[in-house]
Amino acid sequence: MPVAIITGASKGLGRALAEALAARGWDLVLDARTAEVLKETAAALAGHGTRVTALPGDVTDPAHRSELVAAARKLGGVDLLVNNASALGAEPLTRLEGLPLDGLRHALEVNVVAALGLVQEALPLLRDSQAGTVIAVSSDAAAEAYETWGGYGASKAALDHLAAVLGEEEPRLRVWAVDPGDMATDLYAAAVPDDLDPRPEPASVVPAFLRLLDERPVSGRYGAPSLLEGR
Repeated sequence: MPVAIITGASKGLGRALAEALAARGWDLVLDARTAEVLKETAAALAGHGTRVTALPGDVTDPAHRSELVAAARKLGGVDLLVNNASALGAEPLTRLEGLPLDGLRHALEVNVVAALGLVQEALPLLRDSQAGTVIAVSSDAAAEAYETWGGYGASKAALDHLAAVLGEEEPRLRVWAVDPGDMATDLYAAAVPDDLDPRPEPASVVPAFLRLLDERPVSGRYGAPSLLEGR
């Protein structure tokens, strides 16, 4: 069976995507920082009959990234790597004049440096796969200027650029930066706690990711809303 590594997989979009892949028969290696929640997620997904390895830890830890790839190797390799784990840089978000620089460094470390580090670890196995794929979960804040979203948006813009270059350097792989659009997630609630407007559940955008996996378009940046409209 194909094997996927998904970071930030205990809840939100990571869990919703993992659920959809498990239902399709994928074996999974899942990462998150909160061990108990990740354990519950893995137990639920294992109900689909696939193999699920849950490894709590911090993606900024090189040893943890190595552990994730080693676990995937035991399952047969890496066909898909989803860099979904994210950090905001400040909770709630703040204007650039007050953005803590340590917070910005942390966002860059999680959203960019750790994502590239995991790609580097997994690259030999991705190259060996017949359908090696990397998904970088992006944001519209990477491409648009929204007040208070400067630090987070800058980190996601950097991630987008790394994904674009990786697609050029690894033409046999598919490398997609995917903007999932607005979603009701804990990350958004932490970013803008006063915004109580209803937003779509993460599961509602998962079909966009599945469409990419089914149709395998060229490497590039894609928006989930556009992919959903084109179904």
